[in-house]
Amino acid sequence: MVVDDEFQIRRALKNALREVAERVLEAGSGAEGIDLAATHHPDLVVLDLGLPDMAGAEVCREIRRFASMPIVVLSARHSEEDKVSLLSLGADDYVTKPFSTVELLARVKAQLRRARTQLIAPTEAPIVAGDLTFEVGRRSVTKSGEPVRLTPIEWNIVLALVMHAGRTLTHQQLFDAVWGREFGDPQRYLRVHITNLRRKIETSPSSPKYVVTEPGVGYRFEMP
Repeated sequence: MVVDDEFQIRRALKNALREVAERVLEAGSGAEGIDLAATHHPDLVVLDLGLPDMAGAEVCREIRRFASMPIVVLSARHSEEDKVSLLSLGADDYVTKPFSTVELLARVKAQLRRARTQLIAPTEAPIVAGDLTFEVGRRSVTKSGEPVRLTPIEWNIVLALVMHAGRTLTHQQLFDAVWGREFGDPQRYLRVHITNLRRKIETSPSSPKYVVTEPGVGYRFEMP
């Protein structure tokens, strides 16, 4: 479903999304988007923040009250604060305008792939990402068949990222998932552990392909 008040953008997105969708619903307002999401339960929502009747953030919040489908936000706002706020409200990805339909389509495919994997893959099944294999039940990871020794904190960080592969997790979301407390400096705590984690699982830690930084926002695990 595409929620945008501009007809031309809705039509362009609808044409682009036909590559991955049998049907694309359109909503020109936030209220209509919420109603359609509740009625039709689309596999994914592309949500523009600049809506005429209500804030896009409020639409995101309302949809998250009853649905878990991926939400990809479109916005002309580029600030890190806006990105952190939307991701904290439950958005799964954030694309700034102007954007290319090629980039948007790639992000949509990644979110659909993640959502379908979560539906069909039992947690005890190994998760394979390139040369990495994660076995959740055994709390183990191998690289090219060789075991990688992670600390408990490193394991908890990479597990949170892998289980939400393709989705940027904010510093605070990761901090809460790993440490489970509200005090402390999330960025400072995470920076050291992410550096050590990259040294162990990345072929080139200085140019990571798995654990990717979203500057000022958080981290994302990229599936090859």
